[in-house]
Amino acid sequence: MLDWVTVPDPTLHPDYEFSADPARLDAARVHALLAEHAYWAAGRTREVQDRALAGSRSYGVYLRATGDLVAYARLVTDTVTFAWLADVIVDPAHRGRGLGTAVVTGAIADVEPLGLRRLLLKASDEGKGVYARLGFELVDEPDRWMQWRPVPRHLP
Repeated sequence: MLDWVTVPDPTLHPDYEFSADPARLDAARVHALLAEHAYWAAGRTREVQDRALAGSRSYGVYLRATGDLVAYARLVTDTVTFAWLADVIVDPAHRGRGLGTAVVTGAIADVEPLGLRRLLLKASDEGKGVYARLGFELVDEPDRWMQWRPVPRHLP
């Protein structure tokens, strides 16, 4: 695992840096990025987002000159067998510079020493190409995967 320091990445443009340091995350900025630019997070409250941050391993790409967070991803994992990559987002003003690739690559590098058997994600149409270049494949036997969602209950 990373020691919560900036990780040098020779493929990352020198104006940016990747970090797995949770103390560096700006929770308000993470929520704003997701609320404003991620259809899957529409309506997610700041409280819910903060709870998601608290239960996840978070990663950021920062503008070196200002320290501003410009890309974000989080992993939910048991740290032994399984992880789920979620909330990968790049500020629209910084897209097209490989930052999505950088934040996902950094997250994978962080958990690779754990020896996980599987890392899953739900890819948007825009993200599928990025993930495929990083080695992600369609799920084996998708007809065997299931999900459970709570049924909304109307209280009297």
